[in-house]
Amino acid sequence: MTTMSRSSTLAIFSCIVVLVLNSGGPAMAAEGDLSRKERVKVGLLLDSNATMGRIASSYINTALSDFYEAHPSYRTRLSLHFRNPQNDVVLVASAALDLMQNEEVHAIIGPAYSSQAKFVIDLGIKAQVPIISFSATSPSLSPTQSRYFVRTAYDDCSQVKAIAALIQAFGWREIVPIYEDTDYGNGLIPYLTDAFQNIDTRVPYRSAIHPTAQDIDILKELNKVMTMPTRVFLVHMTATLGSRLFVLANEAGMLNEESVWIVTDGLSSLLDPVGSTAMSSMQGVVGVRPYVPMSKRLKKFMEKQLNTSPGISTFNGTETVNLFSLWAYDTIWALAKVAEKQWTSSDQLRYVRPSTNRKMAALNFSDTGTSEMGPKLLQGIINLSFHGLSGLFEMVHGQLQPSGFEIINVLGNEEKIIGYWTSKHGLSKTLSNRTEENREYYSTSMDDLKPILWPGKTQKEPKGWVMPPLKDTKMKISVPFKTGFSEFFKIHWDQRTGVPSYSGFSYDMFIAVMDALPFYMPYEIVPFMNASRQSAGTYDEMLYQIKLQKVDIVVGDVIVVANRSNYVDFTLPYSESGVSMVVAIKDDERRNMWIFLRPLSWALWLTIGLSFVLTSLIVCFLEGRHQNEDFGGSRSEQLSTSLWFSFSTLVFAHLEQLQPQYVDVQELVRKHYHVGYQKGSYVREFLVRDLGFDESRLIPLNSAEEYHEALSNGIGNGGVAAIYEETPFIKLFLGKYCNKYMMVGPRYRNDGFAFAFPRGSPLVAYFSRAILNVTQDKTKMNEIERKNHLRQSSSCQGEESNQGGATISSHNLSLGVGSFSGLFIITGIVAVLAVLAELVKGFRTKHSLRKGIEWKNSKVVPLTSIGQGDPKTGPANTTLSAV
Repeated sequence: MTTMSRSSTLAIFSCIVVLVLNSGGPAMAAEGDLSRKERVKVGLLLDSNATMGRIASSYINTALSDFYEAHPSYRTRLSLHFRNPQNDVVLVASAALDLMQNEEVHAIIGPAYSSQAKFVIDLGIKAQVPIISFSATSPSLSPTQSRYFVRTAYDDCSQVKAIAALIQAFGWREIVPIYEDTDYGNGLIPYLTDAFQNIDTRVPYRSAIHPTAQDIDILKELNKVMTMPTRVFLVHMTATLGSRLFVLANEAGMLNEESVWIVTDGLSSLLDPVGSTAMSSMQGVVGVRPYVPMSKRLKKFMEKQLNTSPGISTFNGTETVNLFSLWAYDTIWALAKVAEKQWTSSDQLRYVRPSTNRKMAALNFSDTGTSEMGPKLLQGIINLSFHGLSGLFEMVHGQLQPSGFEIINVLGNEEKIIGYWTSKHGLSKTLSNRTEENREYYSTSMDDLKPILWPGKTQKEPKGWVMPPLKDTKMKISVPFKTGFSEFFKIHWDQRTGVPSYSGFSYDMFIAVMDALPFYMPYEIVPFMNASRQSAGTYDEMLYQIKLQKVDIVVGDVIVVANRSNYVDFTLPYSESGVSMVVAIKDDERRNMWIFLRPLSWALWLTIGLSFVLTSLIVCFLEGRHQNEDFGGSRSEQLSTSLWFSFSTLVFAHLEQLQPQYVDVQELVRKHYHVGYQKGSYVREFLVRDLGFDESRLIPLNSAEEYHEALSNGIGNGGVAAIYEETPFIKLFLGKYCNKYMMVGPRYRNDGFAFAFPRGSPLVAYFSRAILNVTQDKTKMNEIERKNHLRQSSSCQGEESNQGGATISSHNLSLGVGSFSGLFIITGIVAVLAVLAELVKGFRTKHSLRKGIEWKNSKVVPLTSIGQGDPKTGPANTTLSAV
């Protein structure tokens, strides 16, 4: 609605309203002799029939009296002009216009509600009169967008992160906001939704209730909420509507041990004023509200209030002391300080009007006049800083900034503080300086909160959701419509009744998991097909139905892929998977009697043969010289032993007898060969995005029979060179055609088959635990696999490469001499060194023996000549030397 259209609407009521407004009481002024003080006129728009208006009015008068009692020498006095427009937007706007035109106020305090403030702000801009509100907290009103709007309170957005931290602490994945269908309520919801999205908490439904709704209408909305599984509710309402809501919700039995109720500061800051009946209906409710430090000044003020108002015992939850009252009190002090500072002469306290009439009998929206003092008051209050009853009073972008929030728990007629939240440290049990300084992390842990007594008087943390209580409410489960690979999922149609039935590995796994759940969950299966009983789209499109809230769960051979997790949550996988390539076998040579020669090339065989002979000769030479008894026998026996010894030292690498036609992915891409994939699966995107295949070269196929036909035809006859598929389907395919095809190349891992749920669904955890129980039961898993023919067929037993997923690469073809060149060099060197060592040893032995014989021959004397002398001379004196 534009300003002109609003002005036209308001003008209709102005003539009647002005008569009512002018009949109000006299203007309120500060005590003292006003004849010697300059009066600064300030308008006051409050609904005295409302709780907050009644309390705030009392505190404003107290603040005015306290301020000038503390500052008696000030030259200025605020003169308050009160208007009671009640809760009506038109009357509020008319009252504001009356204050500007007839009372010539220089500032207006109020109105109480954000929806009312919108109209008044437009008038304030026109008259240059600042509109100062201590209770219009909706983010739909922004001081940065409306220059003459000042919020002496906190923006509702400031509590969003505190609420999100509380939700995150308990791990609730879904929450339903119940809010007032006004500017105050609607303004905060987008910010809450964004905050919940950042912590992966889903908002499945928004419940908006208008303030004028009858009790029967509120009950209908509450009953609608009760049909949903979510049991975490966030109430964002004013005290009047919020108190009615909780009384009705409590009577309907909604505040039980399964539910969580959280209230924003619109209610938590005014708990006691909502009435004792409402308080008794809010037992176990958790609230978030701004933290107000208990200063000496505030404590002294409270003691004064206790003396003047018997029956008031505490600060938190009293009728005469609440946060909005403190803000109203501080607003008067701030405005009084600024008025004194900005006033210089009486000329400032006048209105400039284009017309000659100072006061007008009828309200004229086109002639509000302009205040000369208004802009100065605006500038002064924006730059003002002082410590008030509510804490530090300092404007940032035209509004106050909170120092933190306290989290409360309603117990009896009191609120127990269970923790605090600050933007720097998150949740904490206390706000002591020592605790804050020692913590260097941001906490969203429930351990940093004190124990909470939840609805139903239980300390057990509610899980935040239940199964839908109505019998006719069933979970919608979408399943794929497949024409091939029925072993995984198949739909059977009764020809007589047309009623579908289901079978397959994925379906049997779902039934087993359902039986393992700790609760009963009614469901109905909705095949993902069109009216012609054809598939309605790809698996991605089927999963997207969850985000569109058309189905609740997707069950089938659904692969967990990263980009799918952007709009669904997956359970733990119930079957392993991956993507690999299937190709035809090049030649079936298993009946070739010489197949055992294929692992090595002919050159390598010849080299090995020569190596055998050489090694055998060396063994014969070495063992024969040492006369080894184990090496005895005839020459033929020695030769056979040498050959066996040398042959037994070699180990042959085994090569698969079956050779694929293609093993290199790059070859398929480079030569632009046609490649097949299962129609509707994510493999198509994987081939294009990750492997670089041309999209035009990809052929969609539906069944194992089509796979067989396409691979058999080959690239020359309209077929394909290879098929990329998930390994469970490959094993099933090879179980039927294990003699003709094989799985080759690398295996691209993924996370396997799983069930899909909405983001943040609490059912994911329960289904995942049930899947673990089923998959770890080997007997049950074998039974399910055998029932759906997923066990390895007997005709292919032993062919691990076909069934088990062993891969063949282009590097394990026939081995050549170069492959073992290092081994042959080492063997040759060792053999040569062994022969040389033996020859050198033999040569040295023979040389030593020869020298010893020669020496003995030259030194030894025959015994017959010892002791005999010359016959002519007689015996000789002979001395024997030791030889």
